[in-house]
Amino acid sequence: MAGLYFEEFSVGQSITTVGRTVSEDAIFSFAGLTGDYNQIHTDADFASKTQFGQRIAHGLLGLSIAVGLIMRSGLLEGTVLAFREINDWKFIKPFFIGDTIHAELTISETKALPRIGGGALTATVVVKNQHDEACQRGSLNLLVLSKPK
Repeated sequence: MAGLYFEEFSVGQSITTVGRTVSEDAIFSFAGLTGDYNQIHTDADFASKTQFGQRIAHGLLGLSIAVGLIMRSGLLEGTVLAFREINDWKFIKPFFIGDTIHAELTISETKALPRIGGGALTATVVVKNQHDEACQRGSLNLLVLSKPK
């Protein structure tokens, strides 16, 4: 599926991604990639004694999965030039091993940038768990190609 061009986006346009289950393997892979082996993520005994009662996924792992799910939607396939900014990102609730998360993306602003052959999109993103609870939210600013002439 080809992604949408800048001109095909409009303020208020929304998509909901498919879900993905957060696995123990994903947490350990992320820890290895980032070097963040904090016990709240990697030590079941330690985490069982915290206010969460179990290990939690890294907050940035949740954000990374959400971005991957947005890309998997095909909405930006071959048309996104860059992710420019992440703004006002809030980590509201943790993700646990076995949670299935999805992202809800709504275009909140568009700005044509003819000099780059595209435009900037601002999208509000809410990342929810399988109970439809908002766990993370913020906005992404993306550069997207214009439709070829």
